[in-house]
Amino acid sequence: MDSFFEIIRRPWPWYVAGPLIGLTVPTLLLIGNKSFGISSSLRHICAACLPANISFFKYDWKKEIWNLVFVLGVFFGGMIAMNFPENPNSFQLSEATISDLKALGIQDFSGLMPADMFSTHVLFSSKGLILFVVGGFLVGFGTRYAGGCTSGHAIMGLSNLQVPSLIATCCFMAGGFVMTHLLMPVIFKLF
Repeated sequence: MDSFFEIIRRPWPWYVAGPLIGLTVPTLLLIGNKSFGISSSLRHICAACLPANISFFKYDWKKEIWNLVFVLGVFFGGMIAMNFPENPNSFQLSEATISDLKALGIQDFSGLMPADMFSTHVLFSSKGLILFVVGGFLVGFGTRYAGGCTSGHAIMGLSNLQVPSLIATCCFMAGGFVMTHLLMPVIFKLF
């Protein structure tokens, strides 16, 4: 039998990870009628750390402390997964994706994320300003405008058969397709 460390070192197949994510929804509903979502944690942090006289932050954020603990778990789990376990398999990317990215000028595929997109040199360039700052603002605005993030709508909302979540998820997907196939090639050619 594999040891615990051997189990977490290897990527889990979809038929294990998917149901575990799916079981999060009924578990949260059973333990206290809680909704799954990550974006609301920023509001909780602001309400806890900035006790300003803003009506949006005036609520009992302590009732949502479980959400902050969950987000901390996601953060530290990601840090542990990135720094400690070693995946013996190399990162695999489809040839079609590699050729599409090469057409955009991305050449370095040695790490988990292409250095041509995610290095500090790119981050502090005009391309980085557009991709990260403007893109981050649009994601934040879209999350607030849609009343939740992709995980909240696509996992929690769809499993509760909420029509607004179906609409939001379709819009998230459409926005991703537009960015990937229409806007990203323009941004990479201009900058």
